Amino acid sequence: MERTAAAAAPSLLRRMNQRLLLDRLFAHGPATRPRLARETGLSLPTVIAALRDLEHAGLVRPAGRHEPEHGRPAAAYEANPAAGRVLGVDIGREKLRVLVTDLAGDPLGPPLEVRNRARTADALVDQVDSVVAQATLQVGIGAADVTHTVVGSPGVFSAAQSTIRYAPNLPGWQRPGLAETLADRLGAALTIDNDANLAALGEHAYGAALGLRNFVYLQLGTGVGLGLVLGGQLYRGRGAAGEIGFLPLGDCRSTNARRGMLEESVAADGIVRRAEEEGMTGRLTAERIFAAARAGDEPALRTVGGVGGYIGSLVAGILAFLDPELIVFGGGIGQNLDLLEPHVTDALAAITPLRPQLAVSALGAEAVLRGAIATGVTAARESVFAACAKE
Repeated sequence: MERTAAAAAPSLLRRMNQRLLLDRLFAHGPATRPRLARETGLSLPTVIAALRDLEHAGLVRPAGRHEPEHGRPAAAYEANPAAGRVLGVDIGREKLRVLVTDLAGDPLGPPLEVRNRARTADALVDQVDSVVAQATLQVGIGAADVTHTVVGSPGVFSAAQSTIRYAPNLPGWQRPGLAETLADRLGAALTIDNDANLAALGEHAYGAALGLRNFVYLQLGTGVGLGLVLGGQLYRGRGAAGEIGFLPLGDCRSTNARRGMLEESVAADGIVRRAEEEGMTGRLTAERIFAAARAGDEPALRTVGGVGGYIGSLVAGILAFLDPELIVFGGGIGQNLDLLEPHVTDALAAITPLRPQLAVSALGAEAVLRGAIATGVTAARESVFAACAKE
C-alpha cells in the first residue's frame, strides 16, 4: 500500500503542474518556458517536461519565438483552443439563441437566433435540437465534436428530479424528466442553469461587471430574475436564490402565485396591461410602449413611470440586503435603463438614503449566451484535461 501511494504522489504532482501551466496559458496567453518557470515557481526542467506532455496530448502548441531585448530568441507556447468545442444555448420565451466556441470562448461563427414557435415542451425540445444542429453545421462540426453544452432557461433546475421548476412562461417546461430528454438529444455532457444566473456570469466574464466581486444582474423581460455574484462567486442559496418574481412588490391586484406579484407587475405582459389601463390602444408590446415613451407619448410615459417606481422598491431591497458594487440591468425591458432610471431614483429618494451604481448590460441580448459559454469553457477544459490524464 505504501509503495502504491509513493508511486501515485509523483503522478499527481505531475498532473498538478500540467494543469497549473495550462490554466496560465489560457488566462494570460503565450509565454516562453523560462517565463512560465518564473511566473509559476516551477523549475525549468519541470516546465519543459510538463509542456512536452501537454503538447503530446494536443492541449498546448508552439506559438512562434519570442524576441527579447537581450539574449537569444526563445520558443513560446500557447494553450490550444481547438482541443475542444463549447455549445451555449439560451432558451427564452420569444427567442432561441445558440453559439459555438472554442476552449478560449472565441466564437467559431456568429450566434444563431430564431423565434421560439413551440407551444409544448416536446415541440420546444425538437426546435432546440434543430437549431443546435444548424449551429454546429454552420461552423463545420458534428454533434460528437462538442465537448460540453450549457443550456440557459428560465426557472430552477433540480438534478434530483430531472425537472425545471418555476418556469411558467414556457408551457410544459416543468414536466418530470425534461432534463433527461434534453440530455438524450444534446448529449450527456450537459449543464442546465437559470438564465439570470448565466447572464450574471456572462457580465462577470465579458461585460459590465468584469473584475467586480459583488454585483447583481437584474433581468427584466418576459419574466424577471436576479443573478447574484457575491465574493466573486455565483450565489445560489438552496437553488432558487434570485427568483424575485415572487416578491410582494408591485400592483397588489397581481396575485398569480405561479408567477408572483413582482413579475406580474413589471414583466412585459404586466407593462402591456398597465399601458392599456393608461389609455394606450392598438397592438401593444413592451418594446412599442418604451418606443412611444421615448417619443414623448403621455400614456406611455405614465406607464414607464409606474413600472420604474416598482423597480425602485426592488432596488431599495437589493441595496439594503446586499449593498452590491453594481446593479446591471438586462433583458428587453432592462435595456431601457435610461428611461427607467429617473423613476427608480425618485422612488429610492422617498424610501432610503442608499444610492446604487446602475449600468445597462454590456452584452445585451447575448448575456445569457455568453454566460453559458463562460460556464461551458470551464467544464470543457476540465473534461479535455481529464481525458488527457487517462491516456
